Amino acid sequence: MIIAVDGMGGDHAPDAAVEGVRQALEAFPDIRIRLYGDSGRIEPMIGAHERLEIIHCTEKIEGEDEPVRAVRRKKDSSMVRMAQAVRDGEADAGVSAGNTGALMAAGLFVVGRLDGVDRPALAPTLPTLDGNGFVMLDMGANADAKPQHLAQYAIMGSIYAEQVRGIQNPRVGLLNIGTEENKGNELTKEAHALLAGCPVNFIGNVEARDLLGGVADVVVTDGFTGNMVLKTIEGTAQGLMSMMKDAFMSNAKGKIAGLLVKDGLKDLKKKMDYTEYGGAGLFGLKAPLIKAHGSSNANAVMNAIRQARTMAGHGVTERIGETIGRMGEHE
Repeated sequence: MIIAVDGMGGDHAPDAAVEGVRQALEAFPDIRIRLYGDSGRIEPMIGAHERLEIIHCTEKIEGEDEPVRAVRRKKDSSMVRMAQAVRDGEADAGVSAGNTGALMAAGLFVVGRLDGVDRPALAPTLPTLDGNGFVMLDMGANADAKPQHLAQYAIMGSIYAEQVRGIQNPRVGLLNIGTEENKGNELTKEAHALLAGCPVNFIGNVEARDLLGGVADVVVTDGFTGNMVLKTIEGTAQGLMSMMKDAFMSNAKGKIAGLLVKDGLKDLKKKMDYTEYGGAGLFGLKAPLIKAHGSSNANAVMNAIRQARTMAGHGVTERIGETIGRMGEHE
C-alpha cells in the first residue's frame, strides 16, 4: 500500500510531516510513502529509506492562499502533486495538514467525487469523556446542506465508524436543539424522516450538550453548525486546561494539589487530544484523503497516515460508493 503525504502543509512543516512519516514507516511495515515537498529541506531530515520516495516540488500552497485559485495555479505544489498521485493510482490514499479549503478543492477538482455523492463531507473523530470518540460530519466542507446531503453523511459516517473505528452497528444521531422528533428547523425535520429510512442505526435527534458524553458514534449536521461545534469544543477544552493550570499555580497549596493530580490531568489531556484520533476524512471522494489539523505535530501526522492506511485497507471508499449507489437505484 502506498500513502502520499504533503510534506509542506501545516504550521510545523516540513518538520512535523517528516517526523510523522518516519514514525509511520516504523509502525507500519506494510506501507510505502511518497513524500511531496522541497527535497532540499526534506532529504537531510530523514535520509534514505527503502520504503520512502521523496518527490521534489517547487511550490507550496500557503494558509492565506485562495483555495480554488491556488489549486488551479500552483500545479507543482506539494498538495496538488499529492492529490494527483491519488487520482492517478500512484498512491492508495493521501494526507495533508495544509490549507483546508485548498485540500477540499483538490479533492473535488483533482481526485473527484464518487458517483451519487452530492457533496463530500469533512469528518473528524472528536473525543468523548469515555475515550471512545465519535465521528462528526460535516465540519465545514459545505456551509449549507439539504436533507439528502445529511442522509448521505450518515451513510458515509456509519461505514467509516464500522470499518475504520471497529464499531459494530454504530449509532447515528442527527444534531438538533432537542431530542423530540418534531424539533428543529425545516432541514432537520426533513432530514429526520430521510434518516429513518436509511440503512444505518439511526437513534434520532441528539443535543450538543450530550456529544462529549458519547451519546452517538456518528453525528450528522450541516457544515456551518458542525464547524461552530468543533471550534466551541476546541476552545472550551483549551480554556479549561488553562484555567486549571492557573488555579494550581496560584499559590503554594495549589502547587501541592497540582502535584497530587498531575498524572490524572495528563491522562485527561491525552483522552481529549485530537492528535490521538488522526485527522478529518474527506468522505465522498473517489479515494481517501485525510486532512490533518493545521497545527499537527509528528504524532498527529503519524496517526493521520494510520487513518489513511486503514481507510484504504478496508475499502471504505468502495463501500460508500456501493451503498449510495444502491440507494439511488431505489429512489
